[in-house]
Amino acid sequence: MRQGALRGPSNLAPVSEPRASKPDRQARLLALRGAITLDENTRAEVMEKTQRLVKEMLARNDIGHDDLVSIVFTATDDVTAEFPAAAARAAGLGDIPLLCARELSIDGGTPLCIRVLMHFSTNHRRQDLRHVYLDGARNLRDDLPE
Repeated sequence: MRQGALRGPSNLAPVSEPRASKPDRQARLLALRGAITLDENTRAEVMEKTQRLVKEMLARNDIGHDDLVSIVFTATDDVTAEFPAAAARAAGLGDIPLLCARELSIDGGTPLCIRVLMHFSTNHRRQDLRHVYLDGARNLRDDLPE
């Protein structure tokens, strides 16, 4: 992690260090999905829940910092207290291209929801990826294992 990469509160832990590539497969670009819901629209909640989701996505899929290509965050219209990408930057991902966008406002959609589309280089197979849906977002994908 670069010096000065962390911004925001100093009590936020950085994401994991890079892991070595597995020699049995050639690395390729894959994408991973995840989502989490907030209990309330506050800066602290956006920071904590976004970092929790990103760290869980990285850990469950053995993705290191240097494997990351880009991360796209979307948030529902009721998430206004902070940019989810700010949480990723605060966790040490400031050198990764990050983008925030609005989720479609659909009647009956999951409120206070942050979604993630993470692009990364890996030698894992697509079918081995573990998409991560936490808290109230678990109901978005009942077809996936925990």
